[in-house]
Amino acid sequence: MTIERRAMMLGAAGLAAGALLLRGAWAAAPDSSKWVIVNALGGLGDPNDPDAADPYSARVLADAHASGVTAINWTFGYVAGPDEPFEKSVRDVAEADMLLRRYPRDLIKILSVADIRRAKAEKKVGIIYGFQNAAMMGKDARRVDIFANMGVRIFQLTYNPANLLGGGSMAADNPGLTDFGREVIERLNAQKMIVDLSHSGERTCLEAARASKAPISINHTGCRAVTDLPRNKTDAELRLVAEKGGFVGIYFMPFLNISGHARAEDVVAHIDHAVNVCGEDHVGIGTDGYVTQIDDLKRYEAVLAKEIEARRAAGISATGERPDTYPFVVDLRGPEQFRKLIGLLSARGYSSARIEKIMGLNFMRHAEGVWGA
Repeated sequence: MTIERRAMMLGAAGLAAGALLLRGAWAAAPDSSKWVIVNALGGLGDPNDPDAADPYSARVLADAHASGVTAINWTFGYVAGPDEPFEKSVRDVAEADMLLRRYPRDLIKILSVADIRRAKAEKKVGIIYGFQNAAMMGKDARRVDIFANMGVRIFQLTYNPANLLGGGSMAADNPGLTDFGREVIERLNAQKMIVDLSHSGERTCLEAARASKAPISINHTGCRAVTDLPRNKTDAELRLVAEKGGFVGIYFMPFLNISGHARAEDVVAHIDHAVNVCGEDHVGIGTDGYVTQIDDLKRYEAVLAKEIEARRAAGISATGERPDTYPFVVDLRGPEQFRKLIGLLSARGYSSARIEKIMGLNFMRHAEGVWGA
């Protein structure tokens, strides 16, 4: 296993000290075995075998159970690429249903907060169906109803570029929410689906938060006041979402550090800032990553370089993505990632009650407010 560049510069002594700090914080962590842990944006799969037809290998399922995660908002449907967005999204959801039916002892589809509680009680992992680009709407907001009936519960309006609904974080000139975007939000509110403003540009985010009659979320982001990159949200965005009763999930992504080499301490720093701006009742986690970790980081670097090149060619890359920046936090990986974070937050002085909110209860409150009981 290789060690990322910034860590190499710290030297062996620094790495040893960092490892001891993580182990010490983990050992002192409160018992979270009875907690509901919700990853507001993540997934299950083996990144060591990305072409597997079935993502639910024995290792993946074992890792998921070992991690303690109760529910994961997993992205299905069209995000970018040559496929027709509506057709791909319908196909993805149907295939996801088929795969879940193969593993009834391990997995459960989440349609309500009661299902999340059931997943915890039955020691299963809940899968929340979400979209990360509303391009599958075409020009027909009534398609929201189709996906609501298929069990999609979270709807992100844009990816990094602009679409027919509004501007993404990388769209030129910070365009705002369109009339069609307002129509889609109205339909999402009517269907009690969560409006997610991750990846949106600032103007679209603020206008969408004001347009929605229900609280909205930013399920995976960082804080721009801590790290000034477009994928992170300004205090104005974070504050408005919280004031309207919404939810903000902090990711485990390279955008948490201006160097692109984010570490666990950066996750804690962004959670700290989000709590200070939003209050402890509106902040959670949305890692934007898998539970199963990559085993050979050196081998993965070649795969990552091709992926970044493809994203740039497609016009969907964000500032801060580079071939030398892993799309995860190098010391918060694998099945222990949640317990490690809990330990770090505890060492930071967070109470068990506050940490439990951040790890899952805040998402539950938000989801129940939108989905209903």
